[in-house]
Amino acid sequence: MAEHEHVRVAVIGSGFGGLGAAVRLRREGITDFVVLERADSVGGTWRDNSYPGCACDVPSHLYSFSFAPNPEWPRTFSGQRHIRAYLEHVTDLFGLRPHLRLDSEVKLMSWDADNLRWNIETTRGSYSADVVVSATGPLSDPKVPEIPGLDSFPGEVFHSARWNHDYDLRGKRVAMVGTGASAIQIVPAIQPQVGRLTLFQRTPPWVMPRVDRAISGAERRLHRAVPLTTQLRRGLLWGIRELQVQAFTKRPDELGLVEQLAKRNMARAIKDPALRAKLTPGYRIGCKRILLSSTYYPALAKPNVDVVTSGLSEVRGSTVVAADGTETEVDAIIFGTGFHVTDMPIAERVVGAEGITLADSWKSGMRALRGASAAGFPNWMTIIGPNTGLGNSSMILMIESQLNYLADYLRQLDVLGGRAALDARPAAVEAWNHKVQERMKRTVWNTGGCTSWYLDASGRNTTIWPGTTTEFRRATRRVDLGEYEVVRKPGAKDAGSGAHAAAGAAGRTEREPVRAGGAQSGEGAA
Repeated sequence: MAEHEHVRVAVIGSGFGGLGAAVRLRREGITDFVVLERADSVGGTWRDNSYPGCACDVPSHLYSFSFAPNPEWPRTFSGQRHIRAYLEHVTDLFGLRPHLRLDSEVKLMSWDADNLRWNIETTRGSYSADVVVSATGPLSDPKVPEIPGLDSFPGEVFHSARWNHDYDLRGKRVAMVGTGASAIQIVPAIQPQVGRLTLFQRTPPWVMPRVDRAISGAERRLHRAVPLTTQLRRGLLWGIRELQVQAFTKRPDELGLVEQLAKRNMARAIKDPALRAKLTPGYRIGCKRILLSSTYYPALAKPNVDVVTSGLSEVRGSTVVAADGTETEVDAIIFGTGFHVTDMPIAERVVGAEGITLADSWKSGMRALRGASAAGFPNWMTIIGPNTGLGNSSMILMIESQLNYLADYLRQLDVLGGRAALDARPAAVEAWNHKVQERMKRTVWNTGGCTSWYLDASGRNTTIWPGTTTEFRRATRRVDLGEYEVVRKPGAKDAGSGAHAAAGAAGRTEREPVRAGGAQSGEGAA
């Protein structure tokens, strides 16, 4: 590899967001780009999370790109192995391998105001790029709580996203810490083989049945022969979820019926009233992520499983101690404690136009214009950015909407001509986020009476989109130049706007006033 490589676009990450961006660039006729990936293969979270029982809780035909339908999904809810294979297939189908730079973890990205480009330092060399697309995703860096005494634990310790496949769990005494989406898949997968399983539960989740089945050979043949049937299936799955959004965002009280269904799901497997009381949430369903499993509750009812209704607070040798004082001897500790979602480590490595990191810029909470652009970080965009997450549908739908926005962003730069960059106006970012947060106030995520990973340290919901995927698609179908400042090198001329006087000292940039163009100012706003 060359010591330094300059490209038009650098994409960071090779999960759904990064590979989707790469495909979109090629479809737009842009081939001068690289995909920087810290691991040795593509796949993102579906590469990293290989724990027993790992599967998606979104139906297969909706959890795939619209431009790369897969008629061969083996189950209605696919497992990790098949989703990872799908991403490898997409990589080959669209000829992305020459653009991949594997084992290239980004250590620093800094804006070069003199040359209007990003300088990027990786573990395998340096790059520069006119535009950076950050697609590291919110579920990429595991979060392990600081537990006193954990460093001196003599047994095995690992996070669900860094599963140790070399460690044999058979007959072992295992502590499972956390009750999120990963934990409820891990528990039934390992319960039959471990000697004793102790689940540390701070807050019980709402769990609905997982209506999963094998997709028959006849169905797959039909999808291969008549691609329209795959589209119809996807459309039906999408439409049902669009209709559910109102209950989450405007009428949370309507979710009471869903709670009753979840309680029946529990009652079918949990006959012990005391255990059932431990597992019954005290908040509105939907406030935290609704989990899907038909095996979680049956596993908890097994005689080799204990549920401790308290978080892990201390480790004393081989003894793990809960906050309520419960002590348990274990051989292994597995953390299913989630990820750095509202404090993504990548933000520490991005230095913008004012010389401050993205993490410092977001110290009071993540915010980005239409979930993509941060003020003070020209020609930098993020996929699955602030307030783009979903509580009931497929993130692939949101990713594809952001890819539309990225494509128009690059077109606008072409129209501007010359060396130019776009920097989101602070007022536009603030206006967008104010509208999002106003809508958030009545959603179940803010009113449901829980504390979730959707909220940042100040209690602000900076992760979820408070509307339908249709609304978001409309809000991101094209770039409104009125929401951006055009940044040029000193003395540069704009073919479309006339000449501008030199700004003076070297290293200074000119910022042009721009009238709203393309989309109307505020179009599609939340």
